[in-house]
Amino acid sequence: MSLEVSPHLAHDTVGTIAEARRLWEAVDRPDVLIKVPATREGLRAIQHLIGEGINVNITLLFGLPRYRRVAEAYIAGLEARVARGEPIRQLASVASFFLSRIDVLLDPMLEKIIHEQGPSAKLAAAVHGQVAIASAKVAYEIYKDIFRGERFRKLAALGARPQRLLWASTSTKNPAYSDVKYVEPLIGPETINTLPVETIGQYRDHGDPASRLEEGMAEAHQVLERLPQVGIDLDAATLRLEDEGVEKFNQAFDLLTNTLKEKRAAALKELVEESYASRPVARSASGAG
Repeated sequence: MSLEVSPHLAHDTVGTIAEARRLWEAVDRPDVLIKVPATREGLRAIQHLIGEGINVNITLLFGLPRYRRVAEAYIAGLEARVARGEPIRQLASVASFFLSRIDVLLDPMLEKIIHEQGPSAKLAAAVHGQVAIASAKVAYEIYKDIFRGERFRKLAALGARPQRLLWASTSTKNPAYSDVKYVEPLIGPETINTLPVETIGQYRDHGDPASRLEEGMAEAHQVLERLPQVGIDLDAATLRLEDEGVEKFNQAFDLLTNTLKEKRAAALKELVEESYASRPVARSASGAG
């Protein structure tokens, strides 16, 4: 189970740490994870919270350089605990890499290049609809590099668990694509895929389970290498997605908060009305003889 720190704190390190700590202590369950956005300010919060022994679900993660820093923040938090002689065996963390939103942003840019039929049109067509999956595959390569490396092996010997990659935003937004586009190519060891109910139903109906995450790695790198050749800066695009994601999370968070406030007020009003209705009616004693 994950509980989300208010996204309004996405660029507030101190506020994020305080709110994460409050949620962690309020729930008081070892299996809960506190959601923290992977903003620059969030990176410092992630390291601090792991150092405190608080499980963290890193959310709103889009870019590969940022993912590497997220994984390093997790390891640094574990190392801080070890340096203080504190246990790390119980800690858990996931890095939630958002996928379909990448293609939703980049596909129209690539389509424009294709339709202009310029010198980059063929390259743009070759990477159209491929960037999110390519990013995920390269992210897994980074995961293996970090969590099978010497630095983490020392922590694993003390009981540390790797921070697993979690594939998020896995429903297909483009009806021209397979409805299991963000599921089948990303099946692999030590990963998690969060699927909407509709996508679960589609996969049950016609999914073909097999470990494919490490297939086509050369092609994945080629996709990412071609983007600058067609004039697209992937790092800039993922930072834009991060900013847009924070705003969308703010809107959803505010809607949920306001809905809960309204329901709470309505429930309290109903409770008060029921309380008054159940009170016995006082009888006048003026006619007593």
